[in-house]
Amino acid sequence: MRWSVVIPAFNEADRLPRYLDEVVGFFEGRGEPYEIVVVDDGSRDATAETVRALAAAHSAIRLLSLERNRGKGAAVRAGMLAARGDFRLFTDADGATPITELKRLEPALLAGADVAIGSRVLFDPAVSVHARRHRVAAGRVFNWLVARLGLRGVADSQCGFKAFQASAAQRLFGALQTRGFGFDVELLLRAQAAGDRVVEVAVNWADQAGSKVGVLRTSPGMLVQILSARLRVGGAR
Repeated sequence: MRWSVVIPAFNEADRLPRYLDEVVGFFEGRGEPYEIVVVDDGSRDATAETVRALAAAHSAIRLLSLERNRGKGAAVRAGMLAARGDFRLFTDADGATPITELKRLEPALLAGADVAIGSRVLFDPAVSVHARRHRVAAGRVFNWLVARLGLRGVADSQCGFKAFQASAAQRLFGALQTRGFGFDVELLLRAQAAGDRVVEVAVNWADQAGSKVGVLRTSPGMLVQILSARLRVGGAR
């Protein structure tokens, strides 16, 4: 298996089919073995049924169902540890980052990076980022805070488009404890502590309607999560 694409999904019956079609079309054009692991994080809508119907038409799609909603970090962890690819990408179900952006991350992995992460902050004249102003402002504050907590050399820790060598994925996700939206910070702190080579690459990204992340709703919980992660990783070093 060359590539595994892990997509966490919570109540994504409406948005997921379009992105799954996009992912399938991209990899079918490459002519190499791949799989798409959709992790249903205890959805209350028809997410599971929708994925099963798509899997009946595309054998590369498989569904991993969690009995109850455990959080994005827990869902991505489950998918990454169940994946079988030499390279493993997780990406958001809303398709904010087009799957074609994998071409920007892949060279870093082929050149020996352990982790390649998409960035909405790094400047590249060849890419465009469309985000609402309040999200841009909140992201800057969040990334500033994360840097103060010891995550060095990463401009955008929260972009939901990250790829890993299989060995790095097994090790990092095997140790991951953050279940919620702040899990990316723990992952990157652990990679930094292990001396992994992390490469950040600018990617195209566009804000999508129906986001599960709200600045006021999720920020307090994320702050607690990243502070806890910093204490855990710091104690493990």
